Amino acid sequence: MFKIFQTKNKSRRGQLVTAHGTIETPCFMPIATKGAVKTLSSKDMEALGAQILLSNTYHLMLRPGMEAMAKLGGLHAFMNWNHPILTDSGGYQVFSLSRLNKISEDGVVFQSHLDGSRMHLTPELSMQMQKAIGSDIRMQFDDVAAGDSSYERYEDAMERSLRWAKRCKEHFVGSCDDALSPGQRTIAVVPSDKVSSQLFGIVQGGTHEDLRQRSAEGLVEIGFDGYAIGGLSVGELKEDCYRFTEFTTRFLPQDKPRYFMGGGMPEEIVYYVSVGVDMFDCVIPTRNARHGTLFVWNQDPLTIDFAQAAHDVFAPTFYTTKRLTNEAFQFDSGPVDSRCSCELCAHYGAAYLRHLFATQELLAYRLATIHNLTFYLTLMRSLRSWLVA
Repeated sequence: MFKIFQTKNKSRRGQLVTAHGTIETPCFMPIATKGAVKTLSSKDMEALGAQILLSNTYHLMLRPGMEAMAKLGGLHAFMNWNHPILTDSGGYQVFSLSRLNKISEDGVVFQSHLDGSRMHLTPELSMQMQKAIGSDIRMQFDDVAAGDSSYERYEDAMERSLRWAKRCKEHFVGSCDDALSPGQRTIAVVPSDKVSSQLFGIVQGGTHEDLRQRSAEGLVEIGFDGYAIGGLSVGELKEDCYRFTEFTTRFLPQDKPRYFMGGGMPEEIVYYVSVGVDMFDCVIPTRNARHGTLFVWNQDPLTIDFAQAAHDVFAPTFYTTKRLTNEAFQFDSGPVDSRCSCELCAHYGAAYLRHLFATQELLAYRLATIHNLTFYLTLMRSLRSWLVA
């Protein structure tokens, strides 16, 4: 269930109700690919104020596997996370990680990136695995084309994704009576007879307006609980990502949540919110943290003019980044960010974090990750506050 409470031009503030809690939108979903946000626990994520996490069907299908996941009572119980979870379908990982894959109308045959074993993933199997995981929001299985594909390849992938979307919907509806297992129901915070799992379709079509329109209209005809904008994080120019996101939202229902998959930098999220997108995920904050790059506010986040920031996407002014592995921070005893109150900034200086990276202490990755996720989650809270101001 999704409800919009406020709008500013095309920007929306809303609430998405799931079986494991209500999500305030716009929102950012930290990446817990294999059942954990790297270096952090579920309790850490609660303390940071994360509303929802994203995990991945492909990785969890490889380990611990469908049967084990079902026996363990689903991912909520397994990782002790009593809040919403969204699962990607595995389509992107087959595209990006497998050593060899062969796409047919039935699905994808690929080699595991772990041991090279032969695997077969279909729309139906993706739905079954996501059911075993017990995710609140499940994504259709789609065919992802590379960012430099030909028009013919984009069209073929888009049309196949539509056919797979219909198969996912049919399988999802056919198994919705037991969408949450008994073990998963015990930790649901909303009665499962009122809110069960939800299924999102994924718009494909690359950088071609006609394909994007056909994809969006086809998905709306099938009917989904929400709609994702996919295939714009696989090598396209940033200008194209902006243009095609704005274009695609024109064909998506106003009363359904919209999710941009895989993006992105803070200024990108601000722009996507300005054109009506509600949900985001990205590895940037956690990946950058592990490499010592931290996001720093240039002003109080509650004072940002996000309307202006949405126009400054190629030269953002509301934040900067610091590379804490640089020697320049060797004697900097001040906080990484004086406007941040995360565990790192409240208790340690920049020089200490640099020292941890220089000596390869694992604490460096934990503290840096806490900081960057605090930055992203604060950005989303600030955007929501701006929308009601």
